[in-house]
Amino acid sequence: MLLKVKCAFCGKEFFRPSGRVNEARKFKWKQFCSSDCLIKSKMTGKILSCANLECNKKFYREHKKIKKVNKSFCSSSCAAIFNNKKRTAHIPLNVCKNPICNKVIPRNRKYCSLSHRINLRKIPIEIYKEKIIARILAFHKMKGRIPVKREMSGMYGTARELFGSWNKAISTAGLHPNPVLFAEKHAANDGHICDSFSEKIIDDWLYFNNIKHQRNIPYPNSPYTVDFLIKGEFVEFLGLSGDLKEYDKNVKMKEKLAEKHKLKLIKIFPKDLFPINRLSQIIKI
Repeated sequence: MLLKVKCAFCGKEFFRPSGRVNEARKFKWKQFCSSDCLIKSKMTGKILSCANLECNKKFYREHKKIKKVNKSFCSSSCAAIFNNKKRTAHIPLNVCKNPICNKVIPRNRKYCSLSHRINLRKIPIEIYKEKIIARILAFHKMKGRIPVKREMSGMYGTARELFGSWNKAISTAGLHPNPVLFAEKHAANDGHICDSFSEKIIDDWLYFNNIKHQRNIPYPNSPYTVDFLIKGEFVEFLGLSGDLKEYDKNVKMKEKLAEKHKLKLIKIFPKDLFPINRLSQIIKI
């Protein structure tokens, strides 16, 4: 038998079995027409709008969680955005120092771009180009090779801006740019063929310091080879460490082989060559 009852939340009339109705009356339970009305009846809080005007999202919050303030936020990030704006509202905006530009930039910068900074230099651009070329040529004369960008700190970004790219700056100086990493082989001063320009630097350093070494010697019972063998010690140059998954996988295999056969493995990274050569601190044989 069905009895007609009224929803305790929305007031809508609906039918329920008489047994369920009598049970609810006996225990003084409220009766609801749907699960939505049951859930909404337990929501004793309020529907609020986020005080961050960029968000303005509607959200529900219980009375006990509503702070005794005029503004409420849907998340901590919205609260941080609002409070940061309020905190810095009285601070003037930081704009590019170039008179022809009024672009708003972060407070830790003076110019919106490198070109706007260069345009305000007291030294003319053509003279500044000549200074960059002179520094490249001086490095080439002293080291006998082309500088890489890590070795031109403070000038690399300016060279790119003035010449269009670092390789164009090298070409303008009348030199042949370094190839892409591992794109071609390099012959070291002792005749060894190296897989990269960085390996040539290592090989030439060993040759200059009269340290006998061998190239591409295989690991025991393995198809893998080591870059350098120096008096029984294995030396690897890890030029792509952290850049390629397959490369890192091969490095781990070499480390396991060295551990298995109790070989001393010396690892050299690009940061050990540029901008300062630290080979004398790493290779102590």
